[in-house]
Amino acid sequence: MQGFGGSLLTNGAGNLFGQLGGAVSNVLAPSSSAPGGSIQIKGSIIVQKTNLLDVVNAGASLVDNTADLVGQKVNLQLVSIETDPGMTNTGKRSQEIAVENWFLAFDGITVGDITYAISFTVDKDFGVPGAFIIRNNHVNEFYLKSVSLALPDQSTINFICDSWVYNVSKYTSDRIFFSNRHCLPVDTPQGLLTLRQQELINLRGDGTGERQEWDRIYDYATYNDLGFPDFSKALSRPSLGGSNELPYPRRCRTGRKPSAADPNSESLTFILENIYIPRDERFSVVKNSDFVGDGLKAIVHTLIPALESFFQYMSNNHDQFESLKEVKNLYDQGINLTGFLPISLPKAEQPFLLSPFELINQLTDTTGGDPSLLRYPVPQVIANDELAWISDKEFARQVLAGLNPLTVQSLKVFPPTSALDPATYGPQRSAITASQLEPQLEGLNLQQALDQDKLFIVDYRDLYLLYLTKINAQSGAKAYASRTIFFLTAEGILRPVAIELTLPPSDSTAASSLSRVFTPPLSGSKDWLWELAKVHVATNDSGYHQLISHWLTTHAVIEPFVIATHRQLSALHPLNVFLLPHFKNTMAINSSARKLLINAGGIIENTFVTGGYSMEITSVAYRESWRFDQQGLPGDLISRGIAVVDSTAKYGLRLLIADYPFAVDGLDIWDATEKCVRDYVNIYYRDDAAVLADPELQLWWSEVINVGHADKKAEQWWPQASTKSDLVSILTTIIWIASAHHAAVNFGQYAYGGYMPNHPTITRRLIPEEGSKEHDELLRDPEKFLLSTVNGRLQATIVLSTIELLSKHATEEEYLGHRISNWTDNKAAVAAIGALSERLSHIEQLISGRNSDANLKNRSGPAGVPYTLLFPSSKPGLTGAGIPNSISI
Repeated sequence: MQGFGGSLLTNGAGNLFGQLGGAVSNVLAPSSSAPGGSIQIKGSIIVQKTNLLDVVNAGASLVDNTADLVGQKVNLQLVSIETDPGMTNTGKRSQEIAVENWFLAFDGITVGDITYAISFTVDKDFGVPGAFIIRNNHVNEFYLKSVSLALPDQSTINFICDSWVYNVSKYTSDRIFFSNRHCLPVDTPQGLLTLRQQELINLRGDGTGERQEWDRIYDYATYNDLGFPDFSKALSRPSLGGSNELPYPRRCRTGRKPSAADPNSESLTFILENIYIPRDERFSVVKNSDFVGDGLKAIVHTLIPALESFFQYMSNNHDQFESLKEVKNLYDQGINLTGFLPISLPKAEQPFLLSPFELINQLTDTTGGDPSLLRYPVPQVIANDELAWISDKEFARQVLAGLNPLTVQSLKVFPPTSALDPATYGPQRSAITASQLEPQLEGLNLQQALDQDKLFIVDYRDLYLLYLTKINAQSGAKAYASRTIFFLTAEGILRPVAIELTLPPSDSTAASSLSRVFTPPLSGSKDWLWELAKVHVATNDSGYHQLISHWLTTHAVIEPFVIATHRQLSALHPLNVFLLPHFKNTMAINSSARKLLINAGGIIENTFVTGGYSMEITSVAYRESWRFDQQGLPGDLISRGIAVVDSTAKYGLRLLIADYPFAVDGLDIWDATEKCVRDYVNIYYRDDAAVLADPELQLWWSEVINVGHADKKAEQWWPQASTKSDLVSILTTIIWIASAHHAAVNFGQYAYGGYMPNHPTITRRLIPEEGSKEHDELLRDPEKFLLSTVNGRLQATIVLSTIELLSKHATEEEYLGHRISNWTDNKAAVAAIGALSERLSHIEQLISGRNSDANLKNRSGPAGVPYTLLFPSSKPGLTGAGIPNSISI
């Protein structure tokens, strides 16, 4: 049955109902038998209807059911792998059939799969279907999960669709879906050649116009949408990307109009309005995934104002924690927001349907039963010992197994030096001296410690110093640029032996105060100046972790790969289906971040000491230090001097710190992933020549470099995609960034940062000089002084709410080594993923064994937090474990 086409909304009521009787008789009429010389291909189509927060949109369903009754159907047409006689590269097409009985299927109340039977009558010489075209003549969109066809020879062809299909009027060309029989371009069946090329053209668009909700276009733009110059000059932000000064990876183009106040910036969107990304990149219909984006909106738009009102009322504008016990009360007693949290949202905000109470209930531990009680789960770092976090051993252990285990480097030359201009930023040589270090080196002199690879450094000096004058000019921010030196002891743990805190000349009263060096007390007594120095280091680390180790080197750098994959690798390409699970939800969480986390006036700017310069700092880090060839784990470890090439060592790398949990577990994960990638590449590429001869692959890699990372395109370190070995390295690196790297820096946020004094995000005062009034204040009440230095109540609770949300796994999370069924019909490819899953299960056993080994001091440390951030599997929720396939949160 041919569909009528067009939109129901364009038909008058009389016309619509005048057609009803005839339409019903057509739908219910018995089908004729297949004519002579024809065969029937039967199958099923699985869809999900439009919904609102997991509840079927009854109004939309009624409209579509009515449209279906009058002949405005969902129609399908098969395309054969065989060419149509006389039409080069064009497959034979079946007659268009309608999905029957749409209106008879019970949709139910909650969202779920609905299966419809379909049947095609085709000529005997039609050949094997390799694609189908779908035309939705309903008013509303639906989610097309899959189509399955049973051929006369008893074989089955599966089409894994996972895509929203809108009314035909929304598209300029047909919606095309290919079967799960993937192939390189050279092996494309003749009948699918034109469709393969056409679908890539559809996804690229023409680079013009403002994108709409239903668009499927992947294109590039710079980060010129972080500020709100039309609202306030103070909220203007520079564009990132497209310049030598502020280079950046590209993000998805929206085509929004320029800002009136700044033509180089995109105009702002309202907080409740979605930033365009292709519809299929949005969070799925499963509520726990939707909750990520909606939860961030709730924090920004509902929870933060409520917290501001609460703290102003309770403390008379005094925002400082008075004691560590008061911090602990966030978990023990909570915050009762009765009277501060609106029961319902204002009318203008009704499109945002997540209620404030629902946010509280899902975000926090509300075992008390009060829907207004904001009580946080106890973070792991204080669950076993409330004071272990402050010990030097735990401070050092977290460098290897904590929230940010990616910045420690081997110290090869002493003293450390700076690359910055001394006329502007002060002396290039570190102020740390050998005499300050040697009493702590277990009898070694400085040179011996260097020669024996015993000294390590976490160096944030140059990056912070570039912006420190601007940072410290902001209200409520006082920070240093830090260097911390560690010594590897005989028992295999790190010990902090010196901290250097530096101010720029403009922030100092005398040259002698540019850098201050702090060393731990040798007597075992408490030195509160040393403790404050560690607090400033931890705050530097918080900013570097969130902005660079997390946002820049996972979220931001991966988005160009997502875009290029859709634009250049056909859905028929085996690398497309191999990579897409590692890109799931990444563009969605990135678009939410641009509106709520990293934007001007967003959560990061308001709760991190870097403030309004946060994103500029990430651009400088990208400019100065990001290299794709050092983003894979082996390249990263070697570049930091933490590992050396050694053919006798496991995986050919010898770690200078044998008990380095992130590296030890990570190398197991890397090796298992690399073997899977190699097996997969070998299935489809016979030799190196086949890699070079793959036009889609070569265009994909060229576009990643020259467009997606255009500001780095001239760098010589980009690998060539000219051999199978190159390709294995490239793909393994992408998968590592999207899975294990992201897991290591994301899912421990609450475990360690959930207790603010352990990992503060702001420092509000400098360390007092001995003999000053501030020093006397410190000695009178050290705990209170420390808390006056770090996050206040409001900032701490905003960070807590945010990182708890971002540290949770959704119920539908897909973990490394797991794929949906029928993702490909290639048995060898399925076996490659199956082998990865088996290897990861074995790695889980290894990790559990290491965490139980008392000789491995860095696996849990004084705080008793076992290292599970690279444990491959996890349950939903706040677990501190699990490696999802993608950057989905």
